[in-house]
Amino acid sequence: MSRRVLPYRAPSEDVVSAEPWMLVTDDGEIPMPEALPDWDYHMDLRIRRTVSVDLDRARAQSGLPPNSALTLAVVWTATGSNLSGPAEHVRLTDNGTIVAQFDIVLKGTDLGGLLALDTALVLAERRPDARPSSPRRAGSLLWSNREELRLQGDAPQFPMAVIDFSLTSFPDNAAWHLQISGGLDGATMGSLLLLVNERSKLTATAFENAGKPRPIDRVILSAVYADAARVMIEHALANDDFTEDGDFPDGSLGATLLSLFDRLFPGQLVTDIRLRQRQSPALFASDVQAAVKIFEVS
Repeated sequence: MSRRVLPYRAPSEDVVSAEPWMLVTDDGEIPMPEALPDWDYHMDLRIRRTVSVDLDRARAQSGLPPNSALTLAVVWTATGSNLSGPAEHVRLTDNGTIVAQFDIVLKGTDLGGLLALDTALVLAERRPDARPSSPRRAGSLLWSNREELRLQGDAPQFPMAVIDFSLTSFPDNAAWHLQISGGLDGATMGSLLLLVNERSKLTATAFENAGKPRPIDRVILSAVYADAARVMIEHALANDDFTEDGDFPDGSLGATLLSLFDRLFPGQLVTDIRLRQRQSPALFASDVQAAVKIFEVS
């Protein structure tokens, strides 16, 4: 296993013992999986982890005085939203081995794509009197660990807002509208917005129940997904920069559209599908219905 080479002394990996992340669900705790295919932006995540740190060894092996303050912190990064932030941190000033419990809630509206959770042990404050070979700056990294969770499953994921369409330029009786803005290199989270008309009670209720949908909710969500997929693919095909060889940044609109295209039209060329959509848009719409398996609900 490769390890980052730091310009100062750092402790061995075994000074920190980190238990696996646990995902808190309605049915209890489960080990955090590699992916959550049913996740959507309405679903907040609650995760827990226990971390033990041998502070005496960590300081000694780093060449730090016994009274050096350290910090154990968790930072999250989401490629789908292009957002990141501190989740929780603990200041460590004791001696011996300490056990830190992390219990973190991340808002679904801030997430998307690949969620990275970085746990790190760092120097809490600057030490101007440190030896040349020892860490001296606040935030100097002593130990780190990264775990990842993929939040986007087979359906395109995007933020959503429930509004009254009568107050907008959208038709009063339309049930939903997928808004797409920005270029292919922009973050998916900032480029897509699903607007649901609060006057359409069935649609609004279906999204409220998305975590535990009823049969009627599943039908409505399937229809919204099929329509959103069609709109997204049509938007992609209208852009000549959208190709199967496009090199789009992770978490970008282009990467999301390309991933969706590959799922709906595996092994097919963008140029062929673009020609089909332009020559026969009605048939293309039926192709998308078939690809998303509309109304095939369990």
